[in-house]
Amino acid sequence: MLGAAAQSRHTISLGGHFSKRQMAGPVEPSDVTISTARLQRVLQYEPSDLTISVEAGISHAELSRTLAPHNQMVPLDPPFSENATIGGILAANSSGYRRRLHGTARDFVIGMKFATLEGKLVQSGGMVVKNVAGLDMGKLMIGSFGTLAAIAVVNFKVTPMPAVERTCLLSFDSLTGAIEIRDRILGSVLQPAAIDLLHPLVSAQLGYKGFLLAMQFGGNDAVVERCQREISALGRSIVLNALDAARFWNSIQEFTPRFLEKFRDGAVVRVSSTLTRLTEIFESLEVPAIARAGSGVSYAYFHRSAAAAKWVAAAVKKNWKAVIEFAPEAEKAHLDLWPAPGSDFAMMKKVKHMFDPNQLLNRGRLYRLL
Repeated sequence: MLGAAAQSRHTISLGGHFSKRQMAGPVEPSDVTISTARLQRVLQYEPSDLTISVEAGISHAELSRTLAPHNQMVPLDPPFSENATIGGILAANSSGYRRRLHGTARDFVIGMKFATLEGKLVQSGGMVVKNVAGLDMGKLMIGSFGTLAAIAVVNFKVTPMPAVERTCLLSFDSLTGAIEIRDRILGSVLQPAAIDLLHPLVSAQLGYKGFLLAMQFGGNDAVVERCQREISALGRSIVLNALDAARFWNSIQEFTPRFLEKFRDGAVVRVSSTLTRLTEIFESLEVPAIARAGSGVSYAYFHRSAAAAKWVAAAVKKNWKAVIEFAPEAEKAHLDLWPAPGSDFAMMKKVKHMFDPNQLLNRGRLYRLL
């Protein structure tokens, strides 16, 4: 389908369930729409080898249900999890609260097949965790928003689920206090899978007060009990039972789609920073915000897209790496979504020209610039 459309010089909209249409650049009108949503098969699963191969249209939720009976997982924790396809998750490079310990999509993908505008199916990597070194073309697809080719099949390395999980919350009256304890935890022997910092405006929506440090620990009973003891010694701690913990992390994971559904003119800004600059970023925000406090990625939620654009413009002047990640489709043409692409943008354009010289595929999707 890609080859036939390209041969006829038809412009193409490419996606899965299109759950993230508000993400990145506007979807320009196209002659053809191609969806991978019907590609839902599990092609190969070797629990003992910790590998699985799936088609790109399977959802992250369905993938998780497939792995769960073997106590295995691919902990990407993306938003829109129930509907978002694996192809779409990788194309948007989505990740979630367990990013600190487990990494992002690039850390889990060991192989991929993708379809090009030449009508070819290209194989990259394989089904073994340690592949031979070389050019991994599949990695180019991750974060490309479908502007290069169509992801068709993905091979993952999977990881065992921890025997025990525990969620601990610490509440603080001040941002300084929360950051100080965050630093102590990161400098200790404790290894939380997740350590998120919640702005009071987010905490209140979840039934808590103040700046909240939310941590998830995993391991055997002895490890988890030690983590709980040491966290409890640091301040006012709340330990959630399994059901409440699942609800809490689901609220964090799906905060973005629920926010966008409630505020039609809302926008989500993503800021990447060093751990030390996180304080400065949070101090500048008067809107709900969630930070991956162990990796330096923050998400700020603006009720109005114009306010988001104004904040991002000020952030760029401070040399913060900020983008408007989600915005209303009708407003994207008027917003500077990606104000500072970086020094590698020229190379990105060359790669785009190699795959799509006639600019047919998902035009403008990469923040209106590709």
